[in-house]
Amino acid sequence: MEKVLVAFAAALAIGLSAIATAWAQSRIGAAGAGTLAEKPELSGTIIILLAIPETMVILGFVVATMILLTVK
Repeated sequence: MEKVLVAFAAALAIGLSAIATAWAQSRIGAAGAGTLAEKPELSGTIIILLAIPETMVILGFVVATMILLTVK
């Protein structure tokens, strides 16, 4: 039963961070598309703003890996 709970905790760590990232990127992407229609010179800034939420998934992956490797 302990292995099931550890696996569930790791799945939650990466799953919730992925859902949060998808939600954030959908909002940023919609706003970025509107901004690019008016000011195309801001494309670099929009790309950076879209890349920032990706760190949530990376951190979720790191936490999931730590959960799986440290609990025995």
